[in-house]
Amino acid sequence: MTGYYRHIAACNPPIDEKFLPWTIDRLVVGWLRPGFVRELARFPEVFEILPGEVCLAGVLRDAAARSAALDRVARELSQDGVIAPYMGEPYAVTPGERESALCVLDRAAAAHFGVRSFGQHLNGFVRRPDGIHMWLGRRSRDRLLFPGALDNMVAGGLPHSLGLEENLLKECAEEAGVSRDLARKALPVGVVSYNRVAPRGLRRDLLYCYDLQLPEDFAPRNMDGEVEEFLLLPLSEVAAIVHETDEFKLNCNLVVIDFLIRHGWLEPHSPEYLSLVLGLRRPLEAVDNSLISGD
Repeated sequence: MTGYYRHIAACNPPIDEKFLPWTIDRLVVGWLRPGFVRELARFPEVFEILPGEVCLAGVLRDAAARSAALDRVARELSQDGVIAPYMGEPYAVTPGERESALCVLDRAAAAHFGVRSFGQHLNGFVRRPDGIHMWLGRRSRDRLLFPGALDNMVAGGLPHSLGLEENLLKECAEEAGVSRDLARKALPVGVVSYNRVAPRGLRRDLLYCYDLQLPEDFAPRNMDGEVEEFLLLPLSEVAAIVHETDEFKLNCNLVVIDFLIRHGWLEPHSPEYLSLVLGLRRPLEAVDNSLISGD
């Protein structure tokens, strides 16, 4: 199968299994598999399990108390092998935007709790007389997820403890050796989002996207061991890889498609154009409404 839209469809498949809403102060902040709810039943001081709903205990009234309780739960579940190894990166637990967080939860537990996760992806590119060339990374073969797959030049999760600019500068330095002065020239260009059932749980991801035009003599250098190599390819070749193959990490396809649209590579008369433009951004409440209604 070829085409661009298939990647959007792969990131947003129909949700055909049951999830229970997880609420704080009557606001839905996550979605839980019934099997995972059974694991949470051993923490009655943290969760109140009701028919069709799991509530955070009412005695946890503020963000600090909630976060501390959830951190204890994440550490214990991680030690018992129920969730991935504890990462020490606090992710926002929010009914809406990142700034509306009611508390935080370790990144390792985010998908299991079905909370919205935020990340940052940066397109590094060079303008040459023959057109745009894009820098891509190839993920190290020892990565837990998508080993050896192509990736955006810089991409990473967004801990709630760091601001957008601070985290982007950190990721640029660690993943591609980009200086702070150069990284500050990155332009925020919007977001892409998707909702996908994964082995760990419901992924509700929102990625802040950036463009960074680089000097022709710049060559990225990975500093954290997560990238095997970098490739500088003509945009036509990058587009062909997305259109014809599955070489990219799943969500990176969406970031590249967004770049192709914004830079005029994909034009309004292109096949799938409207489906692509509309499909790259899912309303924040879309999956909540779908699961609540049972559609």
